[in-house]
Amino acid sequence: MNTVRLSVAQALIHFLAVQHSEQDGQRQRLIPGVWGIFGHGNVAGLGQALEEYGDGLKLPTYRPQNEQGMVHVAAAFARHRNRLQTFACTASVGPGSTNMLTGAALATINRLPVLLLPSDHFASRLPDPVLQGLEHPSEHDLSVNDCFRPVSRFYTRISRPEQLLSALPEAMRVLTDPAETGAVVLSLPEDVQAEAYDWPAAFLQPRVWRVRRPAPETELIEQAAALIRAAKRPLIVCGGGVIYSGAHEALAGLAAAFGIPVVESQAGKGALPWNHPMNAGPVGSAGGLAANRLAKGADLVIAVGTRLGDFVTASRTAFQHEGVQIVGLNVVAMDAAKLGALSLVADARAGLEALQAALQGHRVDEGYAGEVAALKGRWDAAVDDARRDTGSTPPSQGSVIGRVNDSVGGRATVICAAGSLPGDLLRLWRPLDSKSYHVEYGYSCMGYEIPAGLGVALAEPGRRVVVMIGDGSYLMMNSELVTAVAENLDLTVVLVDNRAYMSIRGLQLECGSPSFNNELRHRNPLTGRTDGETVQLDFVQHAQALGAQATRADTLDALDDALVRAAHGGVHVIVVPVNLRERVPGFESWWDVPIAAVSGQPAVQATRQRYERQRQRQRVYLSATQVPATQVPGTQVPEQKPGSSFHSAPPPKEQT
Repeated sequence: MNTVRLSVAQALIHFLAVQHSEQDGQRQRLIPGVWGIFGHGNVAGLGQALEEYGDGLKLPTYRPQNEQGMVHVAAAFARHRNRLQTFACTASVGPGSTNMLTGAALATINRLPVLLLPSDHFASRLPDPVLQGLEHPSEHDLSVNDCFRPVSRFYTRISRPEQLLSALPEAMRVLTDPAETGAVVLSLPEDVQAEAYDWPAAFLQPRVWRVRRPAPETELIEQAAALIRAAKRPLIVCGGGVIYSGAHEALAGLAAAFGIPVVESQAGKGALPWNHPMNAGPVGSAGGLAANRLAKGADLVIAVGTRLGDFVTASRTAFQHEGVQIVGLNVVAMDAAKLGALSLVADARAGLEALQAALQGHRVDEGYAGEVAALKGRWDAAVDDARRDTGSTPPSQGSVIGRVNDSVGGRATVICAAGSLPGDLLRLWRPLDSKSYHVEYGYSCMGYEIPAGLGVALAEPGRRVVVMIGDGSYLMMNSELVTAVAENLDLTVVLVDNRAYMSIRGLQLECGSPSFNNELRHRNPLTGRTDGETVQLDFVQHAQALGAQATRADTLDALDDALVRAAHGGVHVIVVPVNLRERVPGFESWWDVPIAAVSGQPAVQATRQRYERQRQRQRVYLSATQVPATQVPGTQVPEQKPGSSFHSAPPPKEQT
């Protein structure tokens, strides 16, 4: 048998350089590059291997400023490339590796492939305890890297060189499996990285991993088609799986052919252009008027490529029809079966095409079609109103979103993840293609935004990338601006300055509590609390110090001018203060945020009463039968009429 003598780290990168994914005849490098911060644990292992062989293997190495940030880059890159490609990420022993934990959780929750190569303590245990190593009195093989186990789809520690022979193929399989993908972690002890081994030459030969498209079972398609034909008010909920499978044309064709309206999740937004006649907009806790009303009356919900998380289902209050039935079409069996659905375990595109073939000749009642068209018209007008210039100084967040959208167009990619912006963007941003809306809301991770901008810019050079980020998230992870500058990327960051964690502050007020510890204020020596004067920050100077071009835009016209300048290229940060009192309405939505059952504050007591009434609308899904939560043993909630916001609670007066 022909062999090649290499170190473990050298063999690892040789293997990665020749792995490919393929779908529908399109083949690409699965791992086109490596992100790494090298230190104790990997600088003499993977660092040496990449320096010596990376150029020849055409496996470039990128240098980030933060380990968490580089995993976010990889996840965003994978998402934009429809999960057909991703980056590998490596970090040093101890804190360098555990800094990647948040990124691993984000990738797994969002079903995005990332390959993580954290360094580990000596497998030999001769230098013990090693610098930055965890000592455990009874488990000597335990390390901090074991923290990756619950947030990974595949985890293994490579304690001997030959373990790579089975571990690497399994890692590639998981990365390329649309149902199993997420964070894949190979924990690499620093001494093992440097060990030599005679590798079978065949192990290092090119390999292609076909990304499967499982077809639905014919019998189940017939059952689903029968449910759709019998339904009076069917509704499609579109999730991210539609985009990953390239099913937007199949979705558009089915919706138009049979008159079935489509509502969107955060991950599914953009699968249909905003102006498609069957696109009724976002649904759920951050949903819009048309989608939430259609959901309330739907007698059949067809959930396509969605996890049906609590925001999509408005904490299980969205679907109020007494006899509502669910059809779940998803490549992940767990997701397809949620809410007691008729489960179609299949690729989204394959499933939608099969449904369209089975429904030939069918069309919803014209009365329902007319209602959908009327609701869409009202929703489009409501979005126009929420995006308009109110004349206030500073401008409203809704008008800022509208102005940015109008300036960069519906084919630029907008990126966000946390705060009040994701909900407002879901309602107000108007995308024209499936890659023009990129909001991470599976984990809603503060700090994802700027690294994600790098990931998208690398995934599709030439596409306009606009990061919209609140000042609170910006302060958490702004360091990757330096990386964007170093990589000569084109990136526009619109920094919405609302003086710290104002999304959470707004939630506090809605819950009946006064503002507490969310505003960026000095500690008050009189009260001992952080309710003193506002801390004054100069974000423009800060961004300039990191190498970006930066400006402040106090008006919408100034914002327009700054966006025009940013279009010429480079890294630009535009700081836009917004008006805290002009907020986008709730549009008949609700989100389950438990209110304190015992409180001496009258506003909290009143909000608790409203909260208990809202909970009565929650549904428990038992196969084809749905019952209100109040009918489940152990729950007692008084009757009430539905509300129109998270808690339908009048907030306390704001502090000045």
